[in-house]
Amino acid sequence: MELLNSALIGTGSFAPEKTLTNFDLEKMVDTSDEWIRRRTGMVERHIVDENTASSDLAIQAALKAIEKANIDPEEIDLIVLPTVTPDMSFPSTACFVQKGIGASNAAAFDISAGCSGFPYGISIADQFIKSGTYKTVLVIAAETLSKITDWTDRSTCVLFGDAAGAAVFQATRDNKGVISSYLSADGNFSGGNLLSLPAGGSRNPASHETVDKRMHYIKMRGRELFKLGVKAMAESGLKALELGNLTLDDVTLCIPHQANKRIIDAVGERLGLPEEKMFINVDKYGNTSSATMAVALDEAIRNEKVGSGDIVLIVAFGSGLTWAAIAIRL
Repeated sequence: MELLNSALIGTGSFAPEKTLTNFDLEKMVDTSDEWIRRRTGMVERHIVDENTASSDLAIQAALKAIEKANIDPEEIDLIVLPTVTPDMSFPSTACFVQKGIGASNAAAFDISAGCSGFPYGISIADQFIKSGTYKTVLVIAAETLSKITDWTDRSTCVLFGDAAGAAVFQATRDNKGVISSYLSADGNFSGGNLLSLPAGGSRNPASHETVDKRMHYIKMRGRELFKLGVKAMAESGLKALELGNLTLDDVTLCIPHQANKRIIDAVGERLGLPEEKMFINVDKYGNTSSATMAVALDEAIRNEKVGSGDIVLIVAFGSGLTWAAIAIRL
């Protein structure tokens, strides 16, 4: 029997209207526009208001992807939602989105893979489609990192923003879609050593003490993460290409996790890809965790950076530690 492929048939993205510029941050903490640009490449980031949750962003991105895919929401068989900022511990944010978009026939669940969530989610969608279990899968990466950012910590508060990106995958017998995927993790770093949100789970339930100690905010050791992230993203990209019998020459565009421009540049250099093949939009959004690649993929398609037949390589690195890469033929 001819194998099914997971074709990308529609993408969408959404960011809140409010922006927080580097000049705004100068008024909040001891930093400067020049320092932020030089160290991160970031100029502004989008920030939700107090009444907006991750599902609100996810619904808007999903509706755009559904419209682009020209399908009815009831055709969706599964919703996979990567996020580290769910609306609440349970029920899943994916179920809130299911209601919001009217996908009444879909199964739905969240995944937590840090900034690697979008390629992890695509790989899950691909497995369900290739196995014949589901025909149409919606993957939505949605984050409201401003809700867990310590706005008094100048080393982290300049980095993060809020956004959501969505992609619809559908079974096809055509020679397009997800070519290969590579996922990996190293739990030796999972104890909050390098990147974590220490409190709010079963290890450190919310209490006066955890609030007083500001344990409900992102804790990150960026210097150590830099080297690990560059190495992991480059190696995972090469692994995915190898699994797909592809070479770097086959890649039309690489979409790396938008952690900061220095990391993106280092990944490109390590892969040997020219700057024009490395998609960058970190200047407009900051680091939106799993949503960075989903938003970037939608922008790349909408702005005609890539088109039918082109091969896109997505590479990511996140808390866990996790890393992943996906090769897709559009």
